[in-house]
Amino acid sequence: MNKRIVYEMKEPYRDTFRVTGYEFGEGEKSVCIVGSSRGNEVQQLYCCSCLIKKMKQLEEEGRIRAGHKVLILPSINPYSLNIQKRFWSTDNTDINRMFPGYDLGETTQRIADGVFREISEYRFGIQFTSFYMPGDFVPHVRLMDEGFSNPETAKQFGLPYVIIRRVRPYDTATLNYNWQVWETQAFSLYTSTTSRIDKNSAGQAVLAVMNFLSAQGIIKYAIPGKLQSKVVQDDDMFLIKTEKSGIFDAMVKAGEEVKMGQPLANILDPYEGDVLETLYAPADRIVFFVHNEPMTYASTSVIKLIEK
Repeated sequence: MNKRIVYEMKEPYRDTFRVTGYEFGEGEKSVCIVGSSRGNEVQQLYCCSCLIKKMKQLEEEGRIRAGHKVLILPSINPYSLNIQKRFWSTDNTDINRMFPGYDLGETTQRIADGVFREISEYRFGIQFTSFYMPGDFVPHVRLMDEGFSNPETAKQFGLPYVIIRRVRPYDTATLNYNWQVWETQAFSLYTSTTSRIDKNSAGQAVLAVMNFLSAQGIIKYAIPGKLQSKVVQDDDMFLIKTEKSGIFDAMVKAGEEVKMGQPLANILDPYEGDVLETLYAPADRIVFFVHNEPMTYASTSVIKLIEK
C-alpha cells in the first residue's frame, strides 16, 4: 500500500487541507474509488475505510493481480466532515457540483480541480455517494443513461438493483458525469444510510466492490453466489408525495414488500398530534426509498416504490 497526499491547500488559520489517497498494486490505472465529498457522508467514509482494510489484506496475500492499480480516496472534503456540515463550511457550496473544477476559481472549484487531475485517467470510477434528499435506500448501483457506463458491467457489483437515471442539467458538474466525459466508466454506489453507520449495508457495499474487482480480473477473490441485479429506469419508480406538511411517521422500511392499499406513512399535525394525511401503496411493490427525517414539507416525494 502506498499512502500519499493527492491534493493539499495551505490555509491561513487552520491546518493544511489534505486529500489522502491509498494506492494498491502497480501498473494501469484501473479503478479509482471515492468516498465522502460532503460533510455528513459518514457511511461513505466508513465504507472506504473497510475497503482499505480489505485491500491491505489482499495485497499482503498477493491477491492483487499484476498490472493493475487501485486508488481509494476516503474523503475529498475532510474539513466539512470535521464539523459534520454537509457542504463547504464557509460558502455552503457542494464539491460534487464543482467538477471538473477550476484552479483559479473558488475554494471548492480548486479542490475539485486538484482531485480530478489525479483521478481522471482511471478506467473505472466508483463513488460512494448520497442522495440530495434525506432517506434510507435499498443498496444499489446507479449510472447515467449517457456516457461510457454500461448496465451489464454494473451488474458485476452483484447488488439487487441497477438504476439508470436520466441526465439532468445539474449533473454536468458532478464527478460521475465528468469522469465519463474523460472516458472513465463511472458508477455511483448507494448504501442504506448517509449520516449514520450501518454495518450491514457497508459490508454489502464492500462485497459489491470485491465482486466488481474480481469480475474485472483485478483481484483474486472467490465470489460467493451473487444476486441477479434487476435493471430499473429511475423514471419508472412510483413516487409517493405528501399533500400536507408535518411530522413524518413512516410505517415501512426500505426493502420491504408492500401490498396495494397498505398504509405507508402518516403525516401528523406537529402541534396537536392529529393525523393530517395517510399515504397508501397504489399497488404491490417494493419500498426502494423512505424519507428518514422527522419533519416533511408538502408536495415532497417521501417514499419511492419499484416493481417486485
